Amino acid sequence: MIILAGFDWTSILYLVGGLIGGGIGGFFLARHLLKKELAKNPPINENMIRAMFMQMGRKPSEKQIREVMRQMEKNK
Repeated sequence: MIILAGFDWTSILYLVGGLIGGGIGGFFLARHLLKKELAKNPPINENMIRAMFMQMGRKPSEKQIREVMRQMEKNK
């Protein structure tokens, strides 16, 4: 049996429990903040699609833009 100077089993259990609880809490907090940020600033929008079409030298129609947006939503 290993004896740690100044530590008993309850303090070790509290330490392990705190690390596990902090990891779980941190995961859910980070997930919530990321979802909130993505809702405020979506990764791509219709203006970006228009700009990509224009860079390719094409003038996109609204139908093409809506189709690309639908495809992107479907593939999320």
